[in-house]
Amino acid sequence: MLFIPSIALLVGAQSIDSLPPRHAPRTIAVDERLAQDAGLRLGDTLVLAAAPGAAGDTVVISAFVRRSRDPAEVARGSYRVRLHLDELQHLVGYGERVERFAVETTGRAGTDSALRAIDAAAFGFRAYASRDIAVESSTTFLVVSRFHRAIGVITIVASAVFLLCIMLLKVDERRRDVAALRLMGISARSIVRSVILESALIAACGSVAGVALGSAVSALVNWHYRRVYRTPLTFSLVTGEIAAIAVILSLGLGIAVGYLAALRLVRRPPLSLFGR
Repeated sequence: MLFIPSIALLVGAQSIDSLPPRHAPRTIAVDERLAQDAGLRLGDTLVLAAAPGAAGDTVVISAFVRRSRDPAEVARGSYRVRLHLDELQHLVGYGERVERFAVETTGRAGTDSALRAIDAAAFGFRAYASRDIAVESSTTFLVVSRFHRAIGVITIVASAVFLLCIMLLKVDERRRDVAALRLMGISARSIVRSVILESALIAACGSVAGVALGSAVSALVNWHYRRVYRTPLTFSLVTGEIAAIAVILSLGLGIAVGYLAALRLVRRPPLSLFGR
């Protein structure tokens, strides 16, 4: 099965009242962004021409095409029009030639066999598997993803240090309460457990609030950039896996920091906590 990918075309619209009667016009599918910008509707009659104002083929809009969820197409401002193969050949003047075509195969063995056959068909042919093209076109996004991952790791480490300092200050402010508890016979283990429990509770509340805030910001980012680029692509996503990682990481850091802060305090003699 051959498939000719849609090509960005210049659509020249002109009045057809003065044109001589011809056979029933063919149909085309128009980019929905072009329809919005040019005020086109289903059933409108256009003239496809290689240049504005030139003679061309009369066509009728039968469908609108929405942009795919391909990140490589986000920044492209060109419009796309899908039309019949013979009309495309006449419009671009290629005759029986094409720049690219796609062949659908079944299974990995069929794909490899088709690649070898096409490469050996004639000089200048070069066949690529769709997965190779996807990997090549996604290289930039992989670099951005790794950059974001590095920023995330640095942020987590910095926030852990900051959280430790805050917990140390907060626990140190309660040194008199801890000293009183120790003098009353409360064991150091019980005090450490209470501080860890409090830290875990605060971390759980903070993680829930963070997930909620992240989801709200993600929805706002998607709403804004989908309107800017007019694409259904998802720019920001908060999945269940991401939320679980955030909660687990928050609880782990909260418990670890609470333990270190409490341990530092209970190791000191009770009277020294009173400043004696």
